[in-house]
Amino acid sequence: MPFGTAHECLFGAGRLKAGETVLVQAGAGAVGLAAIQLAKQAGATVLASASSDERLERLTPFGMDHGINYQRDDLVEQVMKLTGGKGVDLVVDPVGGATLPGSLAALGYRGRVSLVGNAGREPMKVDVGSLMGGNRSLTGVFLGAEIMTDRVHNMIQDLIEKAARGELEVVIDRTFPLSEAAAAHAYIESRQAVGRVLLIP
Repeated sequence: MPFGTAHECLFGAGRLKAGETVLVQAGAGAVGLAAIQLAKQAGATVLASASSDERLERLTPFGMDHGINYQRDDLVEQVMKLTGGKGVDLVVDPVGGATLPGSLAALGYRGRVSLVGNAGREPMKVDVGSLMGGNRSLTGVFLGAEIMTDRVHNMIQDLIEKAARGELEVVIDRTFPLSEAAAAHAYIESRQAVGRVLLIP
């Protein structure tokens, strides 16, 4: 599902083309790691954000070209520095909340944001008028709304086959027994995980 969600953000809503630049917010999460891999394979330059240099270092083997430690550095400032002031063509944002304004500000001319979640659990206050000057767009993505369609079934099947061939890597950070669900949640909230955290019944 993370790969299907990332695929929809990049290619369905995001209309990604080879040669474009993508910013993946929360790059160390499951959707973020999937988006990094898929974007790189599509010929994009990939920027990603994470909460520490250690987590960013773990993203490089998956195709990240430049990492941004949002706890230390100003995200938009770093994006503009890395793109020569142009901004990115596409942002995949699974966080929303207070992160969304930065995603929009990081866009270049005709840039797009694929908003796919609200992991931040904060209200989203955005001045949509700011999109007009640069002909930018913001699209909400919910793969579940189309999960029963042939298009999505075929896309998921293709991703499963690529993972089986080793072309995509599903990253499992840690597993916890179901009886330790509280500890698993605490680990996720600590922002140490890279990829999925699984509960084993």
